[in-house]
Amino acid sequence: MKTWTVTAIGIAVFLGLAVFFGYLFMSRSKPVLTVATWPESYGHAQATAQLVPFGNASGTNVLIAVYDGGTSDLAHQVASHQFHWDVMDMELPDAVSACAQGLLEPVDASALPAGTGGKSAAEDFVPGAIGPCWVASVIYSQVIAVAPASFGDHQPATTADFFDLKAFPGKRALSAASAKYNLELALLADGVAAKDVYAQLSTSQGISRALNKLSTIRSEIVWHQGAAEAAKMLSDGRAVMALLPNWAVFDADNDPTARFKLGLIWDRQLYEMEAFGIPKGNPNAAKASDFVRFATRSENLGHMASWIAYGPARKSGLAYVGNNPDLRVAMAPYLPTAHFDTAFAVDDTWWRLHGADIAVLWRAFTDKP
Repeated sequence: MKTWTVTAIGIAVFLGLAVFFGYLFMSRSKPVLTVATWPESYGHAQATAQLVPFGNASGTNVLIAVYDGGTSDLAHQVASHQFHWDVMDMELPDAVSACAQGLLEPVDASALPAGTGGKSAAEDFVPGAIGPCWVASVIYSQVIAVAPASFGDHQPATTADFFDLKAFPGKRALSAASAKYNLELALLADGVAAKDVYAQLSTSQGISRALNKLSTIRSEIVWHQGAAEAAKMLSDGRAVMALLPNWAVFDADNDPTARFKLGLIWDRQLYEMEAFGIPKGNPNAAKASDFVRFATRSENLGHMASWIAYGPARKSGLAYVGNNPDLRVAMAPYLPTAHFDTAFAVDDTWWRLHGADIAVLWRAFTDKP
């Protein structure tokens, strides 16, 4: 009887402690991770494919902060050690700049998850996607879009065709805002090998060559003020070809008022990236790194690309891309990494070093009648 009593009391105490500590565990605050990302459709896609799944898998309360680009807020947080963001989704030019300023934590590429086919991250990610302080998540490109009805059965198919006014007459829409993309496009169309483009642009002769190539179509250039206007020019006949972001083609094709689908020339697409970075010195860096590893798994990147026309930054992610859940539209035809054979990586480090000097020459070029 005594033995039973002692045992029963022991069990009761154990169960009481289990309930007590279980209550404490269930009622304690979840760890918090704040991800700074972009608003509207991009943020919605990321929340669906990466943020909410990570929160569910890790028991983390993932908060979303709206970020609108640049490095000034990041610099203030790092300098003051007052961190409002744990992870940032940045355009690559900003990630490159922040890294050069020492504002981001270093990245250990060997710690990133392997692709679903077993390839290491270094092999599976597209070239340039893993940097010293960043890991790319998605890819977007400047591509040549075409108004197909302008050319009948003989459609343009290469970057060189953009400059062939005899075979493919009509206006070309380009952005006057920056020489970036325009100069690379011109040299690639003029036969310069991809590996030599920035070496060429680092010389006065190379810049002259690019501007001279653009001058061959000067009479047919119409300058646009943004991607939406460029797509509109194709729709209303003001241009027959335009250089614009691939996501703008997706938006134009799926506008209920669209008169026709645009053609796409993927030859020598000029690609850039969105990349994750972790603010330097952030005390939540370990949890932030866990998120980056989770978000850049093949399946998560593929699921994000099912929502928005940005290609997964690793090749194995394409297997997980499906139709857009809202529009029921196949996404692969619009994704850069699904058409990557001749893709050209824009060098944002080069533009950071030379952009100001090039801007003076570019303004002089665009100001000419």
